[in-house]
Amino acid sequence: MSKGITVLIPVYNEEKVIQETIAEIDNSLKNSNIEEYEIIAINDGSSDNTWKQLETCPTKCKLLNHKRNRGYGASLKTGLRSAKYSTIVITDADGTYPNEKIPELVNYYFKNSLDMLVGARTGANVSYPFIKKVPKFFIKGLASYISGVKIPDINSGLRVFNKEAAINFYHLYPNGFSFTTTITMGMLCDEYEVEFYAIDYFERVGESKIKPVKDTINFFKLLLRIAIYFNPFKFFTPLILILTFISCGFLYKDIFIYQNLTQSSILFPLATLFLFTIGLIADLIIKRSSHTVTMMRKDE
Repeated sequence: MSKGITVLIPVYNEEKVIQETIAEIDNSLKNSNIEEYEIIAINDGSSDNTWKQLETCPTKCKLLNHKRNRGYGASLKTGLRSAKYSTIVITDADGTYPNEKIPELVNYYFKNSLDMLVGARTGANVSYPFIKKVPKFFIKGLASYISGVKIPDINSGLRVFNKEAAINFYHLYPNGFSFTTTITMGMLCDEYEVEFYAIDYFERVGESKIKPVKDTINFFKLLLRIAIYFNPFKFFTPLILILTFISCGFLYKDIFIYQNLTQSSILFPLATLFLFTIGLIADLIIKRSSHTVTMMRKDE
């Protein structure tokens, strides 16, 4: 792969702002020390005039087109397959991210030899609806517990990452908005070099494509799936502890108070032992697989 960066922009019904977004990114890169770059816009089956705006865009960029709407993650996967360079930048088309900061993020990424740099929406100017803050608080807490790393922003859409590292989790990427959550958890749990860089976040142009209730439920489901995939024993530990306390309670009651073992005193300890065994076996399998992948990365 050539040295340079590929900027991926998934686009869905952004006719009002897409040309401006592409021009902003191109200008910021032209006026930087980044000599080689390409911009790829992926139209995800837009139902407005977005595709026409892309075709007539005065700024040079590569265009990819989905004939039907397949989702944010599907667009990024299409872009990844077409990327010329090994360093990938992703951003949104709706004007919410400070795209003029892309060269700054890229330089920081290279300077610190990272596998991924996430633009964390924790800057001085962050416009974020309150209805999204509450579920994100719990999602970040669960994700931080699973990964063992404090995560300020799990699903930021502005980030820089290594293409080869990202491809390792290709089979896990969903077609929807959870692409960014998956790559964050995947790289953190597999101990890649990941850092977070504070950025601003602005009010979007046009309507949001995110459905708060549905997407929040999907985020939690995704996190649970990723937890079981990457760190199963840590996921099972709270359940094992709860069952252990319940088992001890039943055993104490039946032995010292009633002096008669009931079904509960037998079933709960057995369930605890069963869950512990499943968690331990799953953890050993994952650790063995991770060790193999790590050794392969070192050999490369």
